[in-house]
Amino acid sequence: MTVRKSSSIAPTKGARNKPATDNKTASQAGSIRVAAIQMASSPHVAANLSEAERLIEKAAAGGAKLVALPEYFAIMGMKDTDKVKVREAEGKGPIQSFLSRMAKKYGIWLVGGSVPLEASAKDKVRNSCLVYDDRGKQVARYDKIHLFGLDLGTEHYKEEKTIEPGSQIVVIDSPFGRIGLSICYDLRFPELFRAMMDVDMIMVPSAFTATTGKAHFETLVRARAIENLAYVIAPAQGGYHLSGRETHGDTMIVDPWGVVLDRLPRGSGVVFANINPAYQAGLRKSLPALKHRMIGCDKLRVDLIGHRVADKK
Repeated sequence: MTVRKSSSIAPTKGARNKPATDNKTASQAGSIRVAAIQMASSPHVAANLSEAERLIEKAAAGGAKLVALPEYFAIMGMKDTDKVKVREAEGKGPIQSFLSRMAKKYGIWLVGGSVPLEASAKDKVRNSCLVYDDRGKQVARYDKIHLFGLDLGTEHYKEEKTIEPGSQIVVIDSPFGRIGLSICYDLRFPELFRAMMDVDMIMVPSAFTATTGKAHFETLVRARAIENLAYVIAPAQGGYHLSGRETHGDTMIVDPWGVVLDRLPRGSGVVFANINPAYQAGLRKSLPALKHRMIGCDKLRVDLIGHRVADKK
C-alpha cells in the first residue's frame, strides 16, 4: 500500500452536544465554511446531476468554500452493473465535466463523492473520489480500497463483482489543510486513516445500507474523528431508491472532539460547519495523542513475516 499525496471546525448554530470552548472559536479569523450534501440518487445520470447542482448552489449560497457530494451521487442503478455502463475514462465524460464546471462556476473546492471510472476489466469500474479546485481543475483522485460485502438475511452485497479496488492512500494539500480521502466501507478500517498521518480533515462520502448505517454509521464517523483529532465530513445517500434499496443517510460533519456539528437524517439537503484550525490545534496541544502513537510509526516495526512486533534498532 502506498500513500499518494496530491495539504478546525467550530460548531454551527444549534449544533448538538457542543462543548463550551467551541463558542469562543466561532468568530475566530481563519475559519472556513464547509458543506456536505445528501441525496437519494436515481438510475438517471442527468436527473442526478441536475439535483446535485441545485444542492451545490445551495451550499455555495450558504458560504461554503469546500463542498462534498455523496458516494454514487451520479447514479444509483436498478442493478449493480448499471454503473459499469456509464463509466468514464479519467478526464473525460459528462460526470467529470459536470464536477469541473460546478467547481469553477461557484468558486468552490468540490469533492465528487464517487464517480465510476474505467477499470482494467471491462465489466468493472474504479469507484473513484475526485477532487476539483475552484478553477475547475482536478487535483486528486482516490480509488476505493475496501470493497463492501454483506450477507445478512435478505440483504446481499458484493462490490467486488463490479468494482476493482484501488491500492493508494491519497492525502491532499489544500488551502484548507491536509485532507484525507476515503469512501464508505473504508470507514471500518482505522489503519487506513492512521496511515494518512495527521490530516486536518477526512472525507467519507457514503451510501451505507439502512441496516448497517443505523447500527454503526455515527459511531464509526465519530470514532475516526476522535482517534485522529480530525474533522470528518461524511456526505451520504439517504432515502429510498428506485431499485428498492434503502440507504441510511444521516449526513454529518463531526469535529475533532467527536461532536456532531450538523447532520441531516434523511432526504436531499445540505449540512454546514465552520472549520477552525486554531480550535483543532488547541485540542491537539491539550491531548497530543497523535504524538503518543507507538505502533505503526518509527518507534516500532511490524515484522509481517514473523508475525511479531519488535523494537526498531
